[in-house]
Order: sequence, then structure tokens, then C-alpha cells
Amino acid sequence: VQLVESGGGLVQPGGSLRLSCSASGFTFSSTFMHWVRQAPGTGLEWVSSISYSGAYRNYADSVKGRFTMSRDNAKNTVYLQMNSLKSEDTALYYCTTTADGSGPRGQGTQVTVSS
Repeated sequence: VQLVESGGGLVQPGGSLRLSCSASGFTFSSTFMHWVRQAPGTGLEWVSSISYSGAYRNYADSVKGRFTMSRDNAKNTVYLQMNSLKSEDTALYYCTTTADGSGPRGQGTQVTVSS
């Protein structure tokens, strides 16, 4: 299993970023996918989940209405569109095959929200 996250960066409060995660080594189209994040000095926090086809999506209350998760099974890629970013969204973001983050993860992509 290989997961490669990208798209992070430094953004001002209120700004937007789109994260991507390219997957390989497993049957992507048959796997629920998740985004989790880890802020400095804290544990992993579940952010969002998406079903095989993308028809079902779920979000943490802290990001609901601001973040949108999607997937492209033809490209073996999941995305996280993040709008109206807040300083508390600053974290290392991972895509993973398990909602608690205990499964395979990539190296993560850093998102820093600061003025």
C-alpha cells in the first residue's frame, strides 16, 4: 500500500487549499478512504470519510460546511477541498484506509493557516 499526499502549504485565515492523495497497491475503488490530521502536540483527529463510489461522505463537526472530500476512482486519488480555513486547521494531514488512522498512511502534507 502506498499513499502520497500533496497540496499543503501556508495560507491566510479564510483562504483555501486542495489536498490530493494518490493511492496504489490495493483495490482503491473498493476501499473507504479517510482524511485524518495531527496538530503539533496532539493525537490524530479524524476529518472526513468517503465511500467506495463517493455517494456517502461524513465530516467532523469542526470542518463540516467548510471541507469537501471527493474521489476519482479512475485516477486512484482522493481530494480534500478546504475552504474558510482557520488557524485551528493547522496540522499535518494524512489520507488513510482506516478512520482512526491506524492503517497505512503516507508522509502527510503540512497545512499551516497563519496571517
